[in-house]
Amino acid sequence: MPLLRRVIGSVLRRVRQRQGRTLKEVAGAAGVSLPYLSEVERGTKEASSEVLAAICRALKLPMPDLLDLVREEMLREAAPIVAARRPVPVARISAPVPSRTPGATCSVLRLRSAAGRPRTRLTCARRLAHLTVTA
Repeated sequence: MPLLRRVIGSVLRRVRQRQGRTLKEVAGAAGVSLPYLSEVERGTKEASSEVLAAICRALKLPMPDLLDLVREEMLREAAPIVAARRPVPVARISAPVPSRTPGATCSVLRLRSAAGRPRTRLTCARRLAHLTVTA
């Protein structure tokens, strides 16, 4: 499992580079030192929520979008490990599941674990229409 600070740092760096901005520009706008921002991006420093909020403001990246991107990257990196332990789907319930999150789609899966026990899982996915970042 990757370290959270490394994943956050790599996402911040990717967003900054896609915007064509330098470390100096973003550090100045966020009110943090250039070496500190560099360490956050490299994953050697764990930034506080206040510092992350300042960096996100400087990048014009809403904090929930940062967290969504971090979640997606962590799931992508952990996929080979999870795939080996993932239960086998038995049936999918086709009834729509209401969601309170705009743009989210949810489904309920009936699963059978590796030990043969029945399980039910609710999965929801949300699309980011206003921000697209690819690996």
